[in-house]
Amino acid sequence: MDLDLTDEQKLLADTVNGMLEKKYDANARLQLLNSADGWSRELWRQYAELGLLGLPFDEQYGGAGMGVDELAVVMESFGRALVLEPYFATVVLGGSLVAAAGSPEQKAAILPGVADGSTLLAFAYAEPRSRWSLTDIAATASPSGSASSGWTVSGEKIAVVGGDSADQLVVTAKTPSGDIGLFFVEAGPDVSAIRRDSYRMQDGQRGADILFVAAPATALGEPADALAAIEGVLDIATAGLCAEAVGAMDRELWLTVDYLKTRVQFGQPIAVFQALQHRAANMYVSLEQARSMALVARLALADDDVQARRRMVRAAKAQIDISARHVGQEAIQLHGGIGMTMEYPVGHYAKRTTVIAKTFADTDLLLDQVGAEGGLVAAG
Repeated sequence: MDLDLTDEQKLLADTVNGMLEKKYDANARLQLLNSADGWSRELWRQYAELGLLGLPFDEQYGGAGMGVDELAVVMESFGRALVLEPYFATVVLGGSLVAAAGSPEQKAAILPGVADGSTLLAFAYAEPRSRWSLTDIAATASPSGSASSGWTVSGEKIAVVGGDSADQLVVTAKTPSGDIGLFFVEAGPDVSAIRRDSYRMQDGQRGADILFVAAPATALGEPADALAAIEGVLDIATAGLCAEAVGAMDRELWLTVDYLKTRVQFGQPIAVFQALQHRAANMYVSLEQARSMALVARLALADDDVQARRRMVRAAKAQIDISARHVGQEAIQLHGGIGMTMEYPVGHYAKRTTVIAKTFADTDLLLDQVGAEGGLVAAG
C-alpha cells in the first residue's frame, strides 16, 4: 500500500500552502481576529475559486468529486496557518450532512451555493445538558402543515461553530416518534423565530448559542432517524480535525525550533543546551505519533465495518489530543513569557488544539469508548 500523497494531492497541498503563506501571516491573522466578521470574506472567495469549498461534493452539484484524502490535505494546511474562515462548519460539517442525508433535490439546491462560496452553513447539535451525546437532546420538531417547510423546530443549541454568520442551519431535533432527525432552518437576519447570541470562542473562531421558537424547517431527507448519517459525517469530521491538529503541531514545533536558535542566553543561542534539545526532540516524537495516527484515521474511513471504523477513528483522535497537549505545552514553555502573549502565534496554536481536543468528545471519553470496544489489539 502506497501511503504517500499522490501527485494531485501534493499539488493541492502546495497550492493551498502557497496561498496561505502569502495571505495568512501572524499579523494578518490578528487583524482578521479583531475584525467584524472575525475572518476574511475575500479569502473565502479565493477558496471557492480554488475549488476548496466544493472539494468533497459530487461534480453534478458544483463540487470537485474528491474524497477524504484531499479533505485531510486541506485541513492540515489550514491547521498549519490557523485559518479562521468557517471551512469546518460549512464544508466539513454542514455540506457533508447535506451530501449524506439530503434528497437529490436538496443537494442540487444547497451544495452549489456552498461550493461557490455564497452559502454558509453550520451544524447545530450540542445542547446545554447534552455534553457530547447526539441523542440526549431536548429540541423538538413538529409537523407544521406548511407546504413550504413542513416542520417547525423549537429548542436551544449551544456552541454552534460558525453559527454567528451561517445563512442556513442543519439542526438535530426529536420527531414526535422519538427519532433523531436532521432539519434545515433558514437563519437570515429577518427570521424572527431564531435568536442568536454570537461570540468569539476560545480559539478565536466565531460561534453562537441559538434559540429556536417554532422556527420553520425542512426535513433533510426523510424525517426518520438520521443518527447513522450524522455519525458517519462526524467520523469524517473527526479525521479532518486530526489532520488540522497535525498541521498546527507541525507549525508549533518549527516556531519553537526557530526560537531556540535565535534566543540568546549566556552569550549563545539556547538551542545549544542539551536539555532543550531533548525537549524539542520529544516534541518531534509526539508530532510524528500524531501524524501516523491521523493517517490511521483517514485509512479507517474506508472500512465498511462501522464499528471497526469508529474505534480506529476514536483511538487516533485520543492519541492526537494527547500529542497536541504535549506539543502545545512545551512550545509555550520553551518560548518563555512571549509564548503567553496574544501578539505571538504559538499560544494561538495551543488554544486551537485544546478546542479540537474538546470537539465531539474529550480524551477521557474517547479512551473509555475504545476500551469498552476491546481496544485496538485483541486480547491474547
